[in-house]
Amino acid sequence: MVKAVIFDWDGTIADTRNAVVQTFQKVLKEAECRVSDEFIERRMGIGTKKTILEAFRKCKMRIDVSTLEKLAEEKIKMHAGLADSINLFNGATELLEELQGKTKIALATMSNRKVVDTLLPAKKISEYFDVTVTADDVGKPKPDPEVFLVSAAKLGVKKEDCVVIEDSVFGVRAAKTAGMWCIAVTSGVYNREELEKENPDLIIGSLVEKAKILNFVFDSMHHDD
Repeated sequence: MVKAVIFDWDGTIADTRNAVVQTFQKVLKEAECRVSDEFIERRMGIGTKKTILEAFRKCKMRIDVSTLEKLAEEKIKMHAGLADSINLFNGATELLEELQGKTKIALATMSNRKVVDTLLPAKKISEYFDVTVTADDVGKPKPDPEVFLVSAAKLGVKKEDCVVIEDSVFGVRAAKTAGMWCIAVTSGVYNREELEKENPDLIIGSLVEKAKILNFVFDSMHHDD
């Protein structure tokens, strides 16, 4: 029986691609590290510090801890200030509304607490989430399952009673490693074929496919086997 739905944020609920790319490019440019926009897009979901580290590696540059902290902080601050240019995907609010009261709802994201605490109220969706777990609450980024396991623990729900909704290959892998059900949505930068390789339980094109999502979540056939 599904007792909780755990949502990813970037690329799943919110179209943050431009904001993410723009803010990373600004801080990397200051550090004279140049990578393509696609390089950043393909790492959405692994967290700020890990993305910066991988960019520096790609540029064959060294980075010390204090520089990493400084760049990450700057990126987070800029990102939190871009609320106006970030939109929720069609169907996101309607889906949250439909789930509220019928199941517990969590947000599990590799975005930072400051970004989430700014954007959720700005987009008027804070009230839907029983729990929000961010990159600041975990030690290991996706594809490690920690963020989902922490979410389940905070909700007081067993991992096998959770459905994760994710757009990235890292997120789907993390959900499956956590032993949870997973719905993959192709609203991020990954296409259907790439997501299929991670074996999600269902793939949808967008959150507008509410009936499919609700059928999957509330179909008691899962778990009785």
